[in-house]
Amino acid sequence: MEGSGMGIFATRTRKGAPAEVAPDAAAVPDEQRFFPARFEAVSERLAAGHDASTACAMVGREMARDGADLGEALDGLRSTYARVLGGEPDFRAVRALGLAWSEETLGYLHQLSCENPLTGLASLPHLRTRLSELYRAGEHAGRSTASDHALVVVDLPVLASTSSWSDAFESTMRLVRLAENARVSFPGGETICQANAVRLVVLATRADRIAERVGLLRDLVENPAPGSARTRVWIEGLPSSNDGAGRLLDELARG
Repeated sequence: MEGSGMGIFATRTRKGAPAEVAPDAAAVPDEQRFFPARFEAVSERLAAGHDASTACAMVGREMARDGADLGEALDGLRSTYARVLGGEPDFRAVRALGLAWSEETLGYLHQLSCENPLTGLASLPHLRTRLSELYRAGEHAGRSTASDHALVVVDLPVLASTSSWSDAFESTMRLVRLAENARVSFPGGETICQANAVRLVVLATRADRIAERVGLLRDLVENPAPGSARTRVWIEGLPSSNDGAGRLLDELARG
């Protein structure tokens, strides 16, 4: 991903930005006078002998927002460590910067796309848009969106078990299977969204045998392994207004 990176997004490009800045020589020690732009906080933490992981994560997020690719971010980190400590960045620093850059980049890509390419699940912004469309259409037609539709919520706590790479892979596979089960239960083109790491939300029509479909979904997914937290499936009623629905989605995303 180092070759393409965020630079492909025209609205967020930072081409032509100066590679380095030179602070006031009287304000910083000699070893910090020249370092890559945005790495000031990292330089200060290193010069003070403190862990720089948090500062590296901040730089990773900022550079992703600016359109810098991962290679440029890592080059800046390496240059900063070389100039301040005379060596290579440690694993914690590289990991913090790389993860933050990746998360920020993926978050932006998910906002551009209406669904996750791996699971096929809709993004939360897409579900918000779909709800807003339903509320506008209902208001225009003089009918209640809250009476016609509801949210079906699925909590699968085992998805949070990501203490190792193997756990993370297994959680991803469980999420894919959960998405497939939701589509089996709701095959009519309903919007199925991943609200957070352990929760799916389905925007369903109440008149379309919703209780029967929820029962089928519950049968498919409520089979936890011994000792694991139990999966829950329930129907969440929609508020009377679009603003209220937005707040409900916020709560479900935090949940």
